[in-house]
Amino acid sequence: MTIPALAIPAEKLPRHVAMIMDGNGRWAIQRGYPRLAGHKAGTENLRRVIRSTVEFGIKYLTIYAFSTENWGRPPEEVMGLMRILEDVIDRELAELSKEGVQLRHIGRLERLAPKIQSKVLQAVELTKHNDRLVLNVAFNYGGRDEIVQAIQRIIKDGVPISEVSDQLVSRYLYTAGVPDPDLIIRTSGELRVSNFLIWQAAYAEWYITPTFWPDFDKEEYRHALETFANRDRRFGGVAPVALGKGSNA
Repeated sequence: MTIPALAIPAEKLPRHVAMIMDGNGRWAIQRGYPRLAGHKAGTENLRRVIRSTVEFGIKYLTIYAFSTENWGRPPEEVMGLMRILEDVIDRELAELSKEGVQLRHIGRLERLAPKIQSKVLQAVELTKHNDRLVLNVAFNYGGRDEIVQAIQRIIKDGVPISEVSDQLVSRYLYTAGVPDPDLIIRTSGELRVSNFLIWQAAYAEWYITPTFWPDFDKEEYRHALETFANRDRRFGGVAPVALGKGSNA
C-alpha cells in the first residue's frame, strides 16, 4: 500500500513527539503468543517508527520503553525486556548512528545490570554528535522520580529560593536542553499518563489510538501528525477571534 505524502507545512509539525508504546502484551495474547513475543514485535516496529520519524522531518522523539513501575512485572518478563534492550543496542546501534540518530538515555541507570549500563553509555557516547534525530529512550524512568531527583539536585547545589523557576527546574530534568513534547502518542487505547514526562507534558497535545504498538504503522503515524496540525494550541491563553461583518467586538 502506498502511504500518502505528508501534506503538512513544516511550521505545523511537532518538533518533539513522545510515545507511550503500549499494548505489546495484549497483542501477543490475542495471537496465542507469550507476552515477551509481543515485546519483541514491538521492538521490530520501533525500527520502522524511527525511520518514519526521520522521513517526516521530526527532530526529537522520546519513547517510553520501561518504567520504574515495570519492575513489578513477572521476573521472566523483566529479564526478557533487559535482554531485548541489550540485543537492540548490539544489532541496531551502528545503523542508527549511520542514519544520524543521537541516542540519549533518560531514567535511572543504577538498577540495570553493569553490562547493560556500559552498553547504554557507549551508545550515548558513540552517537553524541549526530543531529538528524535526537532519540530519548526512557528506560527505568518515572516522571515523579525525575522531579524528585531534580529537586534534590537543586537543594544540593544551594540554589536560592528566589532563583527557582520553571526554566531552572527544566534544566535539572533528564531532558535538559530538549524542548518539551508537542505531541504525545499513546497506543492501545488506554487513557492514562502513566507517570510519563509529567513536568514536560504540561501543554502537550495527546493522540490516543486503540491500535496496539506492534501494529502502529506509518499511516497511523501520519494521521496523528495531521491531527496535531489541526489542533488549536493556546497554552492557557485565548485564541484570537476573527472579526466578521457586523461584529460588535
